[in-house]
Amino acid sequence: MSAVMPSTMTTDQAWRELHEAATVPYKKGGTFAWQFARGKLGRDPVFRGLLERGLIDAQHRRVVDIGCGQGLFVSLLASMSTMQQKGRWPASWAATPAAADYTGIELMPKDVARAEASVGHLKPTPRLVCADMCSAALPDCDLVVILDVLHYVDLAAQEGVLTRVRDALRRGGNPKARLLLRVGDASSTRGFAISQWVDRTVTRIRGHKVSPTWGRPLTEWIAVLQRLGFRVQSMPMSEGTPFANVLLVADLETAA
Repeated sequence: MSAVMPSTMTTDQAWRELHEAATVPYKKGGTFAWQFARGKLGRDPVFRGLLERGLIDAQHRRVVDIGCGQGLFVSLLASMSTMQQKGRWPASWAATPAAADYTGIELMPKDVARAEASVGHLKPTPRLVCADMCSAALPDCDLVVILDVLHYVDLAAQEGVLTRVRDALRRGGNPKARLLLRVGDASSTRGFAISQWVDRTVTRIRGHKVSPTWGRPLTEWIAVLQRLGFRVQSMPMSEGTPFANVLLVADLETAA
């Protein structure tokens, strides 16, 4: 995004503006969609964390969001792009994609309906797919985001999803291809238990049936990704919460 001129605004000011811009579209989806978006974006540290740590590159144009819910990440991407085009972007934040080609995959029809009503008008038009992540076709891509959903399938299925993610990133051919995977660290017993309880509660509030979950210790998550050919960095990602969430930044190893 070469035309971007950094702003003198502080990161706190920029985040407030981004939060407002990314959540306004959800008024179209109804009161629940709007309130959920504002609460999720405002209280979950992962979204601002991605910006503060420069984890979304301008070259990550083709984005796949697995477990996209009501599509908050695509609204965030679009609002980031608009702010940068207007020169309202802190100098300390790296540029993000100018126009993301976004595919969101979500199992729950109610969430997909809220996404379509709220952010279906964005340009480029997001693809919102109601499908099981274990079998949904994954397009060639530069960035895959999986936040807090992989534990809904058993251990073998988790590895199956991650294998297909790796293959989609490889097909994309981007040397900066990346997976952003947030998981709970099951070795942190108390924090993991709290996060699971909250997760089940939120699932009920969203009108969905609560399913069994399968957790892993952080060391096992990292080992699986390394076995699949990723370089992995782990970052605590539950600041200000009692959870045991960790963001795994997984970059493809360069082919020999």
